[in-house]
Amino acid sequence: MEFFANKHVYVVIPMQGAFSYYTDWIKPDEKLGVNKWATFLGKELPSAIDGTYNTSGKNAIAGISSSATSVLNLAIANKGLYQAVGSYSGCASTSTQHGSLFMRLVIETRGGGDARNMWGKVGGPMWKANDPVLNAAGLRGMSLYLSSATGLPGEHDNLAEVPEADVLADRIVVGGAIEAATKFCTEELASRLRQLNIPATVDRPIGGTHSWPYWQDQLHKSWPQLARAIR
Repeated sequence: MEFFANKHVYVVIPMQGAFSYYTDWIKPDEKLGVNKWATFLGKELPSAIDGTYNTSGKNAIAGISSSATSVLNLAIANKGLYQAVGSYSGCASTSTQHGSLFMRLVIETRGGGDARNMWGKVGGPMWKANDPVLNAAGLRGMSLYLSSATGLPGEHDNLAEVPEADVLADRIVVGGAIEAATKFCTEELASRLRQLNIPATVDRPIGGTHSWPYWQDQLHKSWPQLARAIR
């Protein structure tokens, strides 16, 4: 809130939907309930915002971690709605073996849901239809900002910022491994965009784990690019 206080922009943040990947699920889930986030975010919310506030009608969308995948799919599915996309530490290759495994770890291991209730059989047609790498051509014409660090400890991984030694150790070990995985995924998308001659800014910090301070850094770093696209 402090960063955006003097910016000429409305900031809208969903406060629910953990582990849903902010997509439309084909079935209700016993643990995660009914999820129709793609319809809400892409179809219903924009008109509600534009009808309530004095907006320009131009939008940017950004997400971290699992929602860094979601923002790419939302932008592809709603051509013209978003002029810019920021994807920080995400995995865009949802239909590959490693990509679907990453998503199942989020949905099932962390969220307690069943990933098959989202897009059907894992690796099936709907997983491919929602794979931003396979469908990267749909990102053409948008201002794209991608980022992921190596997973090596960075400037925010220290006892001064994280005084609890066990929390810091978890961030370095677990957060480091997750960030290294998202870097692999980010490079897959960056490579596909190059093949398609679609411009994208790709930031590759040497140090940094899968944690909030680094995502805040990336939001601040990407903001000038996002802001130019929605002026």
